Amino acid sequence: AINNPEDPEMGSRKVPFSKIIYIEQDDFKEIPPKKYFRLSPGNEVRLRYAYIIKCVDVVKDKETGEVLELHCTYDPATKSGSPQSQRKVKGTIHWVSAEHVINAEVRLYDRLFTVENPGGENWKSYINPNSLEVLNDCKLEKSMSATKPQDRFQFERLGYFCADNDSTTEKPIFNRTVPLRNIWSKIQKV
Repeated sequence: AINNPEDPEMGSRKVPFSKIIYIEQDDFKEIPPKKYFRLSPGNEVRLRYAYIIKCVDVVKDKETGEVLELHCTYDPATKSGSPQSQRKVKGTIHWVSAEHVINAEVRLYDRLFTVENPGGENWKSYINPNSLEVLNDCKLEKSMSATKPQDRFQFERLGYFCADNDSTTEKPIFNRTVPLRNIWSKIQKV
């Protein structure tokens, strides 16, 4: 896998593939809306830097209906970079091999205030109660355990992150410094 698609001089890394993988929850919809090009039952997508997979079964919790796992098939002839990989599918999703992950804490920082220019005596009333969301047990590539505090990364499709000063090999912590989506533009359209 290329470390930075915009700068090939940053090198590449091996991304192991295994029978069990993790994908982002947002990359699967049991009943997809129109123009949804990620994984759904009966649909094919490409795993970034890997193969084309097809979802053939959905396993859900019997009580809650929550999706627990997806059963998929993969086409070994579609490995990225191989001559046979030219088959086109509309979606590409990110993934990690379940056998080759680390669990990390990820801190998603957002705007501190709910308005652009808080002021006056009531400035505290504009503090965003959702300015920090902490996600635990996030699955990341094992190579991320070797990062040092303040190392910076772009997590594709998610934003820019840096390793926290308290991050260790045993407990990696990553802070989002810039999201890729601008929430202010959405707020102003409402």
